This record gives sequence, C-alpha cells and structure tokens, in this order.
Amino acid sequence: MSTYDQAALECLAAIVEEGGFERAAQRLNITQSAVSQRLRALEAQVGTVLIVRSRPLRPTSAGNLLLKHTKQVRLLRADLERDLRELAPSSTGGAREEERISIAVNADSLATWTLPALNDLARQGLPLEIITDDQDFTDEWLREGQVLGCITTLKQALRGCKVVPLGAMEYIAIAQPGYAKEHFPEGLTAHNFRDAPFIAFNRKDDMQSEFVGKAFGLRRVALNQIFVPSSEGQVRAVLAGWGVSVVPELLVRGLIAQGELVNLAPQAALPIQLYWHCWNLQSEVLDQLSAALTAAASQALA
Repeated sequence: MSTYDQAALECLAAIVEEGGFERAAQRLNITQSAVSQRLRALEAQVGTVLIVRSRPLRPTSAGNLLLKHTKQVRLLRADLERDLRELAPSSTGGAREEERISIAVNADSLATWTLPALNDLARQGLPLEIITDDQDFTDEWLREGQVLGCITTLKQALRGCKVVPLGAMEYIAIAQPGYAKEHFPEGLTAHNFRDAPFIAFNRKDDMQSEFVGKAFGLRRVALNQIFVPSSEGQVRAVLAGWGVSVVPELLVRGLIAQGELVNLAPQAALPIQLYWHCWNLQSEVLDQLSAALTAAASQALA
C-alpha cells in the first residue's frame, strides 16, 4: 500500500476547502507554485487527476477518497492531542490551523441549539470548522468525505457511518403583527397564502411550500419567495415587514411571547426529524462530539 505525504494531502484539502490554489497557498504559508507542485506529485503517485479545474474547483472521486482519509488523520491527531493534554496538562499541543475537525450543520440548528452544545469542546481547544447548509443537503458534505459528521433529515445511515436520531424541530409560520393584521386578518389560510411573499433560506429551501402544502392539504404549492440565506436574517426580514416566513418555533419563541411576532397558523406546525450522522470510527473526540450534540438535542427538540 502506498504511503502518501501528509503535507501533500493537506495541500489537496486546502485547495478544496479554500476554493482555489491562491488561498490554499496563503493558508499553508507556501507559494502558489509549491501548492501546484505538491498536487501534481500526489496526482502522479495516485495515477489520476484529483481536482477538476472548474469554477468552482471540485475534487474527483479519487480526490474525495483522499480528502476523507485526510479528515480521518486529523481526527486521530485530535484524539492524540486530547490524550497528551490529559497526561501533560502543560502541553500546548501540536495541532495546526489546517487540521480542523469539520462538521456540517443545518442553518436552523446552528441558529438555535448546536453552538451551546459545542461550547466545552471549543473551549478545550478543539479546532472546529462548522459548515452550514440546508438540512436536506448537509449529508452530501459527509458523503463526499469533506466533514466527519452532519446534522441532516436523512434517516438511513450512510456507508461507513452511524446515525443517531436527535428529535424533531417544529416549524411555524410567522409575521410581524401589523403586517399580519393588514394581510392576514383571519390568519394564514388555504385561500390567502398567495397574498404575501414568503422569505426562504435559499432556492434549495422547500420548507415554506412544504409547510403550506401540509397545513392545508395541497399537493402543489407555488409561492412568491424572497431569499435570505440566514435563519436569523429571515426573522429580521419578517420583523421589518418583508413578508411571511416558516421558521423553527425555538428560534422565535421569545419574540412571539414579547408580541413582536405572531404565529399566523397556530393550528398548524411542521415537525422536521433530524439525525446526527458520523463516521463509524473509534475516536474519543468523535464520541465527545456525538454525546454533546445528542444531549443538547434531547433538551431542545421535541
């Protein structure tokens, strides 16, 4: 079995994670020419192209396999650093900035309950990288080997991974009180949901139409939508009177209690089941991550 140069593997990871050769060079503190040379040497050793020189750059299937291996090595180093700190508390450790432990988290969980769950690990010095995406797409990051775990709506465990159910995040339709009085005096119904724009996360987000469809028994729902790629940003847009949005009840519970927002359809709520997927590896760091997230979810989610 070939032994791959860890510096070359980290170079490949930097190109993918940073989205280009120049930024990879800046992160690794080497020249752009050195980045290209390391990649060419690794491709020559593997015998195939590892990066598709497109816009944006993307790894090939072989590149994804090496990325996954690199992430696993980072996890082993993180385990080692943790054990060394226990044996020698004065040790400063040897983890480098590029050896980050990456997880993919859906934006709504990130805006509500996951950051507090990770407080202890971050304070212990774990070099976390949190990647955010829609909950229906975070599993793609894990599938491609770019993260070691993800929070997603996918129930079935991915190959080589284990899965833990986290609970359900409940979604409701909200509006600013004055806006609701003007546009929805009788609340949101099957007859008036087209009277105002819905504020969605991005074009991949089907939460708004899914909520309306299930609330009113509609098979097809066409909405006028505004896209704001932030959970907190969606709420701010609603508060500013941009329109209506379907967001986690957990995110706006306080604002509703204060009378700054209203629930447009109190009789309807959309529960979305979430799951934590991670590589099926023996790792104390991975076990700590899993335990922290599942414990927090049990407190926050229905």
